[in-house]
This record gives sequence, C-alpha cells and structure tokens, in this order.
Amino acid sequence: MQSNHNLNTFSILFLIKGILTLCFSIFFMFYVGLGFFVSSAVAFDQSNDIPFNPGIIVIIIGAIGLVITVTIGLLTILASNYLKAVKNYNFIFAMAVVSCLTGILGILLGVFALIELSKLEVKQLFERNN
Repeated sequence: MQSNHNLNTFSILFLIKGILTLCFSIFFMFYVGLGFFVSSAVAFDQSNDIPFNPGIIVIIIGAIGLVITVTIGLLTILASNYLKAVKNYNFIFAMAVVSCLTGILGILLGVFALIELSKLEVKQLFERNN
C-alpha cells in the first residue's frame, strides 16, 4: 500500500531549519562580543560621567538572543529526529507552531507541516508507532 505523506521531506526541512537557526545564533555571539568591547571602552575612558555602562545592556540582549536561538535550533533538530522516527506527535505539532514565529522560512515550514500533520492518515501513523 502506497502511503501518501511527506514526513521524510519535512524531517529534512526541519533539520535544515534547525541548522540555519543555529548558524543565526552566531549573530548574537558577535552582539555579545560588541557588548564586551563597548563595556571595556567605557571602563577604560574614565573622563565620561555616565551613570551606567551601556555595554552591559548589549551583553544581556545578546545573551538572551543567543539562548533563545540555540534552544529553538536544538528543539527543531530534535523535532526532525522525531519526524524521521514517526513519534511524539504533540512535540512535532508544537514545534511547527513555534516555527511559525521565526521568520518567513519558519512560517512556510510551520504552515505546511501543520497541514501535513492534520491529515487523518498521518495521525493514525503516529498512533501506530506509539
């Protein structure tokens, strides 16, 4: 019997999106580095009388962005593995929804994955593998 689902394709697409998200986290590493640079430049120049160090704010924003992007990237790769094994339907469904919040590539991948996951034959396939 021919199965008419695209779970292997979505598994590959989730893997690619997870890797791209992890690559995007490099931007936040540079942001943290910029924060350290600004922080050390302000600390080195004692002639200015600013009440706080603006480099600390840049470091905090960069660190929060880094944690969020790495977490989403790793969870997307984990969803790719679950799609390949056809298990954890709820986790994959939740990651497809989260993927819709992460830019145009994520919106396209998330919407099409949600459409695919909503098919009755795909739901039954996940129920058989539990």
